[in-house]
Amino acid sequence: MSPSAEESTGGSGTASSSYSPLQPGFYVPTVAFFTPEDTIDEAATTKHATELAKAGVTGLVTHGSNGEAVHLDHQERMLITMISRKALDNAGLTDIPVIVGCGAQSTRETIQLCQEAKESGGSYVLVLPPAYYGSLLTNDLIMNHFKAVADASPLPVIIYNFPGACSGLDLSSDVIIALAQHPNICGVKLTCGNTGKLARVVAGTENTGFRTYGGSADFIIQTLAVGGHGIIGGLGNLAPKACLEVMSLWQSGKHDQARELQKIVARGDWTAIQGGFVAVKVGLQKYRGYGGEPRKPCVLPEGPKLTEQEEGFAELMAEEDKLGK
Repeated sequence: MSPSAEESTGGSGTASSSYSPLQPGFYVPTVAFFTPEDTIDEAATTKHATELAKAGVTGLVTHGSNGEAVHLDHQERMLITMISRKALDNAGLTDIPVIVGCGAQSTRETIQLCQEAKESGGSYVLVLPPAYYGSLLTNDLIMNHFKAVADASPLPVIIYNFPGACSGLDLSSDVIIALAQHPNICGVKLTCGNTGKLARVVAGTENTGFRTYGGSADFIIQTLAVGGHGIIGGLGNLAPKACLEVMSLWQSGKHDQARELQKIVARGDWTAIQGGFVAVKVGLQKYRGYGGEPRKPCVLPEGPKLTEQEEGFAELMAEEDKLGK
């Protein structure tokens, strides 16, 4: 299983020689911000990272599913990570980690992205399985991919299981538990929503440094109830305090209050789930005054659809504002 910070990762010798296990908590996969000229909006990126950190989130994730990674070139990826890291450091929050999405379709490019993540200030990497040629990939080939990446990555690897972004490819609990034995694979994000799988992974990696996170804010309680370590969830872009409050209430034994707030969070998250990162940008623009356009071919909705998404976040954002007072 995953080692303590003092144990060597082994592998090819290019991987990180040690790592600290990820802290339990709520991590936010940030959206990408663009200027009207379609370049990276550095000011908005800085502002957003700083606001999230001050709200108390445990860490940030660049180039997750909310971050339009597939719309970015390598230099843009590095720039966003560097800006995010610098924003945290300038706010005196040097201990907050930045997890960097590094999924690609080839093992070679995935390793390259991991190396660039290290260069740009990342703390950990989040890796989707390759899926474009999914019909040709057996479990053994997928596991070999993750092991090769973990051997070569200078940062600890978090497995990212998200069938919706991977042509339906869904890693089983058996595969994840087996991969958890690699000394440079430190955790998993489960956006599949399978809480039974989550419970099995928690049980199968108990008493190790391996961390298991739910991948959506609509099952915070379910994750914590079976011993999961927290959430990596895009809804935190909009309502970090509400998401953190669900966790706090549950962990302090205020289960009825936690359940009531979880219902509100889940209803808001349904708007984000249906509309994807574009809906999150709609919410940011409506309720926080910044967000901007996605990169084409994606566009913001108009008319009734725009209103529907804005109103879908209203209850949640009212709760978020209450918690901010």
